[in-house]
Amino acid sequence: MFGEFVKERRIARDITLRKFCQAIEWDASNWSKIERGLLSPPQDEEKLGRIAEVIGIERGSEEWQAMTDLARLGAQMLPDDIAADRRIVNALPLFFRTVRSDKPTAEELDRLIALIKKED
Repeated sequence: MFGEFVKERRIARDITLRKFCQAIEWDASNWSKIERGLLSPPQDEEKLGRIAEVIGIERGSEEWQAMTDLARLGAQMLPDDIAADRRIVNALPLFFRTVRSDKPTAEELDRLIALIKKED
């Protein structure tokens, strides 16, 4: 989900939780809860923009769209059976791009089809 998405990119850029929180002006204790999925992600476009800037995501990019989609999803409650299936949750950004008529790559489309068919 959103927290994992940001955390993976934060760690890949070798940014500690404390430094990240200083950069986005967020309490480290509360941000840790977001990364663990215990608190809803921020919805404010300005805050999301600051987060993206710190973790190296360009506004308007596919990663930006995925991050903002996950933030919006995080504010909603997914049914437990869907939220528990990481494959489904990880495919949601692709699903949203497809619905928006963005053309997915052949590999992404194959993964989505396999997920829908519940193939491993």
